[in-house]
Amino acid sequence: MRHVIVFGATSAIAAEVCARWAARGDRLHLVGRDSDKLAAVAARCAGAEVTTGAGDFTELARAEALANEAVAALGGRVDVVLVAHGDLGDQQRSEHDVAEAARIVQVNFLSVIAVLVPLANVLERQRSGTLAVITSVAGERGRPRNYTYGAAKGALHVYLQGLRSRLYPAGVSVTTLKLGPVDTPMTVGHPRNALFATPQRAARDIDRAIARRAVVAFVPWYWRPILFVVRHTPEPLFQRLGFLSGR
Repeated sequence: MRHVIVFGATSAIAAEVCARWAARGDRLHLVGRDSDKLAAVAARCAGAEVTTGAGDFTELARAEALANEAVAALGGRVDVVLVAHGDLGDQQRSEHDVAEAARIVQVNFLSVIAVLVPLANVLERQRSGTLAVITSVAGERGRPRNYTYGAAKGALHVYLQGLRSRLYPAGVSVTTLKLGPVDTPMTVGHPRNALFATPQRAARDIDRAIARRAVVAFVPWYWRPILFVVRHTPEPLFQRLGFLSGR
């Protein structure tokens, strides 16, 4: 039985992951902003030992306390941490409103670091465990439709690279989960296409990546070759490819 902490447990994808782990008999501590939604996810995990902690970890001063409370709820031992929260934000507003741009960066980058710092220290001291963080393929290259969000995710990718190298000698793995578009409430209003995954498919791939202690996993897998092309497309051509760079 693993001891697992999930931040952002009420997201559609994280809830599916939690249900899988609960069915396997893991001990879960779920953290989210909405107590009612947390209770609903906990109910899906019936049969497993589950505790919850409500709080807004985008309030950076509160994030460390939430992380420490989560560790204490599990009796001080942590085997897996999944950080799953994020927010696309309003790209066009962020281009004219500094407050919206800052909020997107805080939610998708700073608030993740705020929980990773104390949790990484716990796993480093115990010399075991896995930190897994859901990021986004949007962090691979800036596009007009989501470059503020993508910049935050790109910064997170670099942070996780450094954290991975730091924790390697302690036997702690860090898994970067580069998520493509998923059919969830977060993407409501975005045109659907064949590349959108279901939350169930994403949860399955995330589960497998964490189990094998992957360094970087594209979720679903087909985003790896797609993003290889995106990363290596020359800038002048990339700017002209409306299906890649348009709004």
